[in-house]
Amino acid sequence: MTEQEALTTADLLTKARTALEAFHDVHVDDDGALSFRHVDVPCAVQAMQLAEGLTVLSLTCVVAWDLPDDPKLAASAAERAGDGLFGTLGVVHTDKGMDVTLRYAFPADGISATALGTLLMLVVSTASQLRAELLDEAPRQ
Repeated sequence: MTEQEALTTADLLTKARTALEAFHDVHVDDDGALSFRHVDVPCAVQAMQLAEGLTVLSLTCVVAWDLPDDPKLAASAAERAGDGLFGTLGVVHTDKGMDVTLRYAFPADGISATALGTLLMLVVSTASQLRAELLDEAPRQ
């Protein structure tokens, strides 16, 4: 990473942190990534410059983890994946069950802090809503 790329991504992460701090306590990780919780959903924001003038923010929310590996629940999560405007829903099957994430990446050069905060909150609000719905649908163990 060049010095200019590092400055560009750092500036964008600073803007994202400022935008998010209006709503959440934000932690800056050692690598510069941001982490925070929206209700019970842990989230992380990273920045990367893909090309000159194209800096992207990537938001990852862990919607649910260790859900029962139930075919109906997996189908419900897959159905929701096609419904979302903001992000891609992922389902990973593990030894402990099923984990669900929501990821959203977008070009963020030139976006104002207010607009950035609105966009990020749309995504994390969706993640929290999905979490509540999936937990309601999950079979009780």
